[in-house]
Order: sequence, then structure tokens, then C-alpha cells
Amino acid sequence: MLKKAKASLEHLYRVFTVPEQGDSKLAEIEQHLSANLSDFLSQHVVTQARSLEDLEQDFADFRVPEEPEFVSAHAEHLLDKLVANSVNTYSPTFIGHMTSALPYFHLPLSKLLVGLNQNPVKIETSKAFTPLERQVLGMLHKLIYDDSDDFYQAHLHSARRSLGAFCSGGTVANITALWVARNNLLKADGDFKGVAKEGVAAAMSHYGYKKLAVICSKRGHYSLSKAVDLLGLGREQLLTIDCPGQTLSAEKALQAARKFEAQGNKVLAIVGVAGTTETGHIDPLSELADVAQQLGCHFHVDAAWGGPTLFSHTHAKLLTGIEHADSVTIDAHKQMYVPMGAGMVLFKNPEDSNAVRHHANYILRAGSKDLGATTLEGSRNGMAMLVYSALHIFGRSGYELLVDQSIEKAQLFAQLINDDPDFELVTDPTLCILTYRACPRIVQAQLQQASSTDKERINQRLDELTVRVQKQQRESGKSFVSRTRLEVAKYPGQTITVFRVILANPLTTKQDLLDILAEQKAISEKTQTFQKLISPAA
Repeated sequence: MLKKAKASLEHLYRVFTVPEQGDSKLAEIEQHLSANLSDFLSQHVVTQARSLEDLEQDFADFRVPEEPEFVSAHAEHLLDKLVANSVNTYSPTFIGHMTSALPYFHLPLSKLLVGLNQNPVKIETSKAFTPLERQVLGMLHKLIYDDSDDFYQAHLHSARRSLGAFCSGGTVANITALWVARNNLLKADGDFKGVAKEGVAAAMSHYGYKKLAVICSKRGHYSLSKAVDLLGLGREQLLTIDCPGQTLSAEKALQAARKFEAQGNKVLAIVGVAGTTETGHIDPLSELADVAQQLGCHFHVDAAWGGPTLFSHTHAKLLTGIEHADSVTIDAHKQMYVPMGAGMVLFKNPEDSNAVRHHANYILRAGSKDLGATTLEGSRNGMAMLVYSALHIFGRSGYELLVDQSIEKAQLFAQLINDDPDFELVTDPTLCILTYRACPRIVQAQLQQASSTDKERINQRLDELTVRVQKQQRESGKSFVSRTRLEVAKYPGQTITVFRVILANPLTTKQDLLDILAEQKAISEKTQTFQKLISPAA
């Protein structure tokens, strides 16, 4: 039973202004976190083997508590019910998702961020945070587009234009980019006041388009489907192109566009991906930029994952062509090692942000430098401060080291998989993401000789094996890899289930990777599916 406090204005005032005594549980937690967050949870991915259904019972009371709790008592409650049952994303064996370990300095800086509680929607609620955010956007814009010093001096703090927008993540960034593209395409013309004022139906009628479409590969992020829905294009107008090689063919994109436009339609945008969510592949950005130019459409690059590769002198060439994009998405909470909630969209042309500019007399006045005028989100936190700090504390050279080691680690893991006859590497790493599956050596030999029909049958059993191994490994809590389904050139016409790993955590070692493979092999060999696969009758 949690210790309760008496509801009073005095008590509530103390919650806002006075910390509890130095030896309280809250102070102990804070000191422990500040000292070493990586030890706050155990080294296992999950500390307690409890089902989600069981955990739901800890959060089943839907009534607002009648009486207040002491902060220290509530903190202990969170330790017991929440922290102990959270996922340890710092663990070096947590390699299944893009959430990774964070540098320790974010702990005290996050306290500063929360304590200041700035709202960059408007200068009156953020002041110095506004020019800081604009500077960060300028730094990333320079990294991508490398314009002249005069360009940045003219536009960095301009009240009339913006180099980009901060947002909560890649989804909002992608939506913002396509929102700008739509408004620019369907802009005011003669008596027509523009899509922002008159709506999609009036705009389509004025310009004589039946439909608008966005083209990407099937590896495009699901946020693109949300974008075409929200912008009134319709989900069927997200034209996704098959990519057994994991990248978008410029030739196929142009063919699809020509076919679509021959029916009285218009391609709004082509989206190239620089680091796909599932495999980390990078689309041929220069070629896609040429296609977009031929079509006269917007070219957007979703570099939410791969954007920080530009910090690396060795690997930046992988993103050649990104400088031709009209807009680029980057998530700092991925490979820039910033806490969740720090996405950005950058615009090559600083005027583009005006396509979505809004004013409101009570808060966003014309002519002001309020950031909320050109962002989809209104009130939000000042996450730009943590990106600003990370850029200074790491520097370009520090980020280069992190990017380089993550790619090298992925290449090492790919080699470990290739060296083990009971695993099959499915997609080689371009960045630090790769896919593979459990595939016993005898089965690999069978696949080489099998007919198309037999390959499909064998792959279905391998799919079952991969699912079973991934689930059991996740439930054991020692390590975690994710899984997905892919079309790959090696097995034309089939979609196979694979393990997916992301090697962004600098704490992950070669031994961790060997242990993960050993665990998967041990789980695999105990399954009935494995026995069926290796039996002569299979």
C-alpha cells in the first residue's frame, strides 16, 4: 500500500518547488541514474519474465487516485511496477530495433530541459531556444546541402523563411515534407486561392488532375501511407514498387510515373530512402533525383536512419545524390544518439516552408520568428537543445567514429553468419542493418538442388523455424533480435521470414554477437520444426 499524503495547497506547492530530503528514494534514484544508467537495469534485455497480460493487471485501475501520493513513495512504485518490467535498450544484446544506448550526458541535460519547460511554438515561451533550434537546423542543412556561408547568414534566422522544422520523429517529418510538396504543387493561381485555402477537390478541379500520387519502393516507411491519407490523396495513391534487390529502381519509378500520368493524373513526389527500416539499403538517390526532375515533381529523401552517415568521410558517398533532394528527413533519436522525440525535416529551398505557414492573432503573428508558424505540431518540447549538445559534445569526428564502427560491426556479424553453416545471410549490410535466418546446413544443400515448388515448401518451414526461435529468444530475455518478411532476389516470387538486427549500440561486442547466434542455434535445435527440416523424409 503506497503511502499517501494529505491533499493541501501547501503539499502541492512543495511538489512544485521543494525536493524531498536528500536521503529519499527519489534522490537515491536520481543519483543512481546520474552515476550509471546502464547499471540501472540488469544486463539482460528483460529483467522479469512476465507476460503482457500479467503486466496489464498492474495498470488496470481506471479511476483517478482520490488522494495524492508522496513523490518518494510514487518513485518506488515506478521502480517496482514500471522500471523492473521495462526493456533495457542499453543492453549490448538488444540489437533488434533502432532504439539504442544513450550517452550518459543526456541525463543531467534532460533534467535541465524538463526544468526549463520551454515551448518553441513561440518566442514568448522559448526565447533562446528559438535561435538555438534554427542553428541546429542550419547545421544539418549544411551537412546535407553544403551551401555557402552567405546563404546561411541570410536564411538561418530569417523571419520570412526557414531551413526546416523540428518535430517528434520521422513520421511527422515525412508528412511535413509531402504537405509542403502538395501545397507547392497546388498553389494559388489566378482566381484559385490555393489548396491550403480552397481544399483538395477545388485544387484538383482547377489544375485538371484526376489523382495525385507518391512513388516509393515497398521498403518505404509506413508513414508515407499515413501522409497520403492525411493529405487527401488516398492510400491507393501511394504507388509502391517491388524491390527484390531492396532498392527502388529509377527506371521502374519512371515507368510507373509515366503510366500514372498518362491517365490524366500527376505524380506529386518521389521518395528515395536512405537507410530502409527493414534492411538499411539506400536507394539510388542521384538517379531518382533525375527522374523527379524529368517529371517536374518533388524529390524527398527519407534519411531518418541513414542521414548521420554523412558525418563519415569514409561512408558519406553512400548517400551521394541526397544534396539534390527538395527535402530530407533525419531522426536524431536514431544514429545521433539523442533521446526519443527528435526528428527533423530540412528544405533545400528556404522558401518552401512558407507553403505551410499559418498565422493566428493570439499566438503566431505575421512577421514574427515563431517556429510554430511553419511546423505541423504546435506546442512541443525543446529537444533541439539535446541535439545541439550532442553535436558539440561528439563533434563531427565523434559521430564519424560511431557511424564507422557500427558499419564495421555489421560487416563483422555478416561474416560470422556466413562462417556458420547453420545460418543464412539474407541481405548484406549497407549500413548497420542486416537480415539472416536459421537454416541448417543440410537444408541449405537441399535448397540449392530444389525445384521452385520444393523451395517454397522448404522456405515455409524455415519461416516457422525463424518465428519460433525469435519468439523464444525474446521471451528468455537474454537478448533480442526482431523479425520481418522480405522479398529477395534469391527466392523470386516468395516472401520469407528473417531475423533483423541493428548494430548501432557501441557497447555490443563480437562475443555478444557470437552468444546471440549460439543461443539461436540452441533454441532452433530443440524445436520440432528443426527436426522435421533435417529428417530424410522432409
